[in-house]
Amino acid sequence: MDKITGIHAVREALEAGRPLEHVLIAKGRQDTRVEEIVQLARRNGVPVRFEDRGQVDRSAGTRDHQGVLAIGAARPAVALEDIVAAVNKSPGQQGLIVLLDGVEDPHNLGAVIRTSLAAGAHGVVIPERRAAGLTDTVARASAGALAHLPVAKVTNLVRAMEELKEMGYWLVGLDEHADRSYSDVDYTTPTGIVMGGEGGGLHELTRKRCDFVVSLPTTGPVKSLNVSVAAGVVLFEAVRQRRGPSRGSKK
Repeated sequence: MDKITGIHAVREALEAGRPLEHVLIAKGRQDTRVEEIVQLARRNGVPVRFEDRGQVDRSAGTRDHQGVLAIGAARPAVALEDIVAAVNKSPGQQGLIVLLDGVEDPHNLGAVIRTSLAAGAHGVVIPERRAAGLTDTVARASAGALAHLPVAKVTNLVRAMEELKEMGYWLVGLDEHADRSYSDVDYTTPTGIVMGGEGGGLHELTRKRCDFVVSLPTTGPVKSLNVSVAAGVVLFEAVRQRRGPSRGSKK
């Protein structure tokens, strides 16, 4: 189950070291037992969020939660540094990492993870807040790919992008309004592909941190594609370039 409700059940899950996406605490719910849960979660590296009781009710699907709810994770997230380190251990490997700027639909996240694995990407990066987490729903949507592809969760996506740039990665953002085509960029060097969330696309700060912003040429009335489909198009362009002579140029 994705959801664990109640003080006793959540505390037991934390004490057992079960992978958890995050813990929700209803605002105003303050006592010794709740404080113990908060401290346990923080020691285990599990994010704690304080939400209005109505939001906790909606997330839990019930009012019978004692003001405490934990969302189970299908697997724990890794650190961004772990993904990069794994790439660096393989001589001749050029990193290929997908960064998601607020993808909130777990089915979309699962599909992106599956596509990324199929294209040989080394990992996916997601923000800690305002995004889908690594729940069982995501695992099912990925059709098993989540068990094989590392996913890093970061508190600040823009900072993670800056860290990747410092490590020699070029960042390519996808935006339907960009003038440059996705195929006009060289993906044969260490590359981070940055995808926006459903509807809103890239946030402005995220967009500004990209070295290149590209679009997918479309015809007809449809101007944008589902994020997992768009990710597949760009990722397999990277696959094509990495298997043969590069046609792109980073200018």
